[in-house]
Amino acid sequence: MSDASDTDDTRDAGRVQVMNLGQLLKHTARLHRQQPGLILGDRQWTWQEIDRRVDAMVSALRASGVRQGDRLLVQSRNNLQMFESCWVAFRLGCVWVPVNFRLTPPEVAYLGAASGAKVMIAETIFADHVAAVRAAAPALSQVVWIGDAADAEYRGEPAGEPSYEDLVRRHLGDSPPAAVVTPGHPLWFFYTSGTTGRPKAGVLTHGQLAFVVTNHLADLIPGTTEQDRSIAVAPLSHGAGIHALLNVARGAATVLLPGEKLDPARVWQLVEQHRVSNLFTVPTILKMLVEHEAVDRFDHGSLRYVIYAGAPMYRSDQKLALRKLGRVLVQYFGLGEVTGCITVLPPHMHSEDDTDPDANIGSCGRPRTGMEVAILGDQLQPLKPGEVGEICCRGPAVFAGYHANPEASEKACRGGWFHTGDLGRMDERGLLYITGRESDMYISGGSNVYPREVEEVLLTHPCVAEVAVLGVPDPKWGEIGVAVVVRREGTPPVDEASLLAHLEGRCARYRWPRQVFFWDALPKSAYGKITKNDVRRMLIERGELERWPPGEAAALSTT
Repeated sequence: MSDASDTDDTRDAGRVQVMNLGQLLKHTARLHRQQPGLILGDRQWTWQEIDRRVDAMVSALRASGVRQGDRLLVQSRNNLQMFESCWVAFRLGCVWVPVNFRLTPPEVAYLGAASGAKVMIAETIFADHVAAVRAAAPALSQVVWIGDAADAEYRGEPAGEPSYEDLVRRHLGDSPPAAVVTPGHPLWFFYTSGTTGRPKAGVLTHGQLAFVVTNHLADLIPGTTEQDRSIAVAPLSHGAGIHALLNVARGAATVLLPGEKLDPARVWQLVEQHRVSNLFTVPTILKMLVEHEAVDRFDHGSLRYVIYAGAPMYRSDQKLALRKLGRVLVQYFGLGEVTGCITVLPPHMHSEDDTDPDANIGSCGRPRTGMEVAILGDQLQPLKPGEVGEICCRGPAVFAGYHANPEASEKACRGGWFHTGDLGRMDERGLLYITGRESDMYISGGSNVYPREVEEVLLTHPCVAEVAVLGVPDPKWGEIGVAVVVRREGTPPVDEASLLAHLEGRCARYRWPRQVFFWDALPKSAYGKITKNDVRRMLIERGELERWPPGEAAALSTT
């Protein structure tokens, strides 16, 4: 695979041009001019207003020297300007580099330098982040402030830099043309979470995202129109941003939360107020929403699609969500590199009843439309139904590679397949079942143990709210499992003995964790995923898990 950092798009030389993805907003604005496109608190902006504001920013940035292929780093909470910034980048033919606003200044500085960002759009409250990027990213030539530019000056930033709103006002009424692009032209650096080493930028392209938007509309929220509403309960910098593209394409307004912290009662109130019909979230957030008492106080009958992705959803949590919301759940499996486009489990393939053949318990669904999914062995050979191997896929949703990292790109796409790093199996019908991350699996006494299978059983105990199982070195067995458990509030105390007794008859003994720790909370990423690397680190820091000497650990790994 060629180096995906080639933003001149030489791989597409001579190919037919494609629609600039930024035209999706233009088409919707022409068709539904006065319909609301974004709702935040008491404010609403129509599609026409948003489109004109995007045109103004495109004109302003071009006038300041921004050119096709430049990278736009964005550090902002969810707001109007964040929502608009991707469309600005797309129309410019630039690469959108959104940042999760919860990252620290050094983390954002790395992303700014690694991406080669030329422009940074940032809220004034993130002046420290901007300063860190200035020091680390030599390509950065200008900053555009969301908020009062004078506030940025007060915080020690250079005077005279424009505010986003000033630029919009100066150029409102301009109608700049969208950049001409080809299928492989980059439009988004989608950064991985960086659970192992530094985050890598998956390069998403205009051709790829055009397919993904079409596919998501068909597989996730079919029948969506301008009469629908969506609500964003996660930062627009990643999965929620992809989901927003779909709603723009169909003219469905997006409702933003008024604060940066998730308030389940406020979410349900907004669902009722705006008759929200679809939302995208992750299992941990969905769990919080349906466990909150407000789910029973507000009318959520307008919901047709509650999409969850990013991590497997445990059966106990899935059943509660189905009981509270009805058959509206849509699960999809995927990674940022394929923008979630691997498998889908639509509403009719969910059921609260364990005896229902449509329950498809433990499955993350069928292959997505236009995508091929396979379980491959160590030699890239296809495995038989029921055999566990690496989940791989191929199709037009697969990314163009990692920016400036050809080695990682080649490894991820060896043999003509995108390698997810997840382990799983497929049944005779072609439904996929994830058994865990390749890095999560451990070998105890010569037998493979997939932590998720043990976690599923532990979560059926009424006193367990969350759990993480991981393997640690052991001189006798090679590796053994330990479990970190968060007790469910309002339930009787539970101890290690009772949890192990709960596993009796439900889980083979060689899979049982040999020790159970009880914590008040589990560490999670900015997107709500339990981070097992952090669990392991915290076990060591707390003195609950002794670090094995490097020599012994190496010896154990070869036995």
